[in-house]
Amino acid sequence: MASVSPTLEGFRAAVRRPSLALGEITWRWVVGATTAALFFFGLFEYLSTLPVTNGELLFLRTRQPYLVAQAILHILRGTLNRAVMSAILAALCLALLWMIAASLGRIATVRVMSEYVHEQVTARFSAGIEPAKSGKEGKAAPGSPFRTLLRLNFLRVTVAVAAIVGFIGAATLAVSASPAADPQPGLAFLLFMPLAALVWLAWSLLNWLLSLATMFAVRDGEDVVGAISAAVGLCRDRPAPVFAVSTWTGVAHLVAFVGATTVVSMAFGFAQVLPWRLVVLAVILVTLVYFAVADWLYTARLAGYVCIAEIPEALLRPQRPPLATPSPGPPVFAALLQTTIDRDEPILSDVPNLIPET
Repeated sequence: MASVSPTLEGFRAAVRRPSLALGEITWRWVVGATTAALFFFGLFEYLSTLPVTNGELLFLRTRQPYLVAQAILHILRGTLNRAVMSAILAALCLALLWMIAASLGRIATVRVMSEYVHEQVTARFSAGIEPAKSGKEGKAAPGSPFRTLLRLNFLRVTVAVAAIVGFIGAATLAVSASPAADPQPGLAFLLFMPLAALVWLAWSLLNWLLSLATMFAVRDGEDVVGAISAAVGLCRDRPAPVFAVSTWTGVAHLVAFVGATTVVSMAFGFAQVLPWRLVVLAVILVTLVYFAVADWLYTARLAGYVCIAEIPEALLRPQRPPLATPSPGPPVFAALLQTTIDRDEPILSDVPNLIPET
């Protein structure tokens, strides 16, 4: 019986079922395109409403950093508060859109992944093995997990906002350690980096756990607490497969990021030779390809997690090769071995008083 590699099965599912990656890319890119369109539309509308006097225009044409900064500050005076309030309102609307799109997309992808694992993986490897127990056994048929997914995604948004506040707090603390009267940029940097690293680590772990919990909300119909508990239980019961899937997909994502960054750097290197429109188009195309690859890798990782949760425990254990039994040797050696001992010798008997007394 061969063991199952959840990492390999996750990549195989992403390749054999391209609709999974296409669905993941669709809802992510819809939210991204909406965000980009809203950002540029709001930026242009805001800039068109700013009054620019002749004196401010004169300062801008001097190209002196101090005069340009003073002109920009004077232009934005009195209107920056409205821009911040508009940005906060737009961020709330985009967060709501992301919560709805992510919930619908997760319902579609996880159900298809579960069907794929049952049809392709479990049937191929687990002949005669009891299937993995699902958390929905002994419960009523689960309803729509949409509300649970909305709550989990709301928690993810809350964690992201808390991380932003944490970064701002770390920056404020670092700035307070380096006052203008006695500037110490080295101390501020050494104080900011560990705090920012701790905030990022806490955010990434909580966001990953909540993202994993959405799988159990769809698969088992769990509520918010039950889904989070099931995600923690999966990490506790099967840590090695979960770590392997996360590590290999993370390494692949890092390779894709380094490759895309290298290509973009090369494109900027040719900016003085090629037309700037061609450079911008190349950068946009490379960025879109990177986003598509990143979404495909996320689909493979999620499929690996579904495989870990669905397949039996026996298939995840590495199979040891059978121990070789020693051969009895040639027949002549066996015959010599049998004739070297006299089984009629009384000293070998377990019956007492067979040796005559003298």
